Amino acid sequence: MSAYLKLDHISKSFRRGSMETEVLRDINLSIDKGEIVSIIGHSGCGKSTLLNLIAGLTRVTTGGVLLEDREVNAPGPERAVVFQNHSLLPWLTVYDNVALAVDKVFGRSKSRRERHDWIMHNLDLVQMSHAKDKRPAEISGGMKQRVGIARALAIEPKILLLDEPFGALDALTRAHLQDSVMQIHASLKNTMIMITHDVDEAVLLSDRIVMMTNGPSATIGEVLTVALERPRKRLDLVADRGYIAAREAVLKFLYERHRFVEAA
Repeated sequence: MSAYLKLDHISKSFRRGSMETEVLRDINLSIDKGEIVSIIGHSGCGKSTLLNLIAGLTRVTTGGVLLEDREVNAPGPERAVVFQNHSLLPWLTVYDNVALAVDKVFGRSKSRRERHDWIMHNLDLVQMSHAKDKRPAEISGGMKQRVGIARALAIEPKILLLDEPFGALDALTRAHLQDSVMQIHASLKNTMIMITHDVDEAVLLSDRIVMMTNGPSATIGEVLTVALERPRKRLDLVADRGYIAAREAVLKFLYERHRFVEAA
């Protein structure tokens, strides 16, 4: 049985004039349907580049990205991206920001009433239906990210790609959104790939954590399976041996890589 998403011997280089820089080298990874996978590593290890390759925003240099055995070489609605910057259009309301995506993808297949109901359903998922008539400047950073997640979910992607979506938020807001992501995943069973610098976030949310070596020419150093049952409650995990062991394993990997950089 083939993998739902397969990263097959991926390498990526960027050229500027006569200079060529290899960012990623020989990335191999298979991801199952419904999995949450986090990608973690030091700055400059190519995490965002890898996410962009999966999204089809950047083309691979060698190798291939295969989603359900079909090669990914361009953006598509089956892969939705939520960036650290919410990327909402400031002149549109919360409702209209989500509607823009829904109309683009379902304009021909759903009636106006069906599209309205679908928009409201996805705003309900992220607890933002009460703010549907507000504009981005009138809501908090955490609320903007909720709208960004709703917009991504509303196009019914096969894979939800999260590029440090909570990195700019305060700790309490971040915790609430992490809980929301777990609730959404429990309901939809969707496949998620998330970039993060936060070890606790990676262990809390993920089924597996992909740890990248330092760049340039970064590759996968280790893949850690997080064997914690779902649903997960952060307070229950504080003293959980499995949680502590997973956290220590990731910290050890990152610390050793940091020492390697300092010694270079």
